[in-house]
Amino acid sequence: QVHFVESGGGLVQPGGSLRLSCAASGSIFSTYTMGWYRQAPGKQRESVAVITSSGTTNYAVSVKGRFTISRDNAKNTVYLQMNSLKPEDTAVYYCNFPRGGYAWGQGTQVTVSS
Repeated sequence: QVHFVESGGGLVQPGGSLRLSCAASGSIFSTYTMGWYRQAPGKQRESVAVITSSGTTNYAVSVKGRFTISRDNAKNTVYLQMNSLKPEDTAVYYCNFPRGGYAWGQGTQVTVSS
């Protein structure tokens, strides 16, 4: 069983930065592709960024060039560096395995507002 604990969210002004962290329990972390997702009020959860076990990354068009996903397999942790934040980035951010089948964590709230 795998549990995800997201942290690092908060209130930030437009143009600001935040770094999110997601700690995962279990021994399978290092072998699986990991993803960051977000869900804004009244909207469906969407994929933001993914990183394979070997470090290949892919981003949603809306965040490309502003967000960077990375991982530390020794710490079972995946990160999301978010720069040049916009109000439309406001959402609860989650991490999980894109392959599915694992419960979602509590997420971390990111609010971008002046």
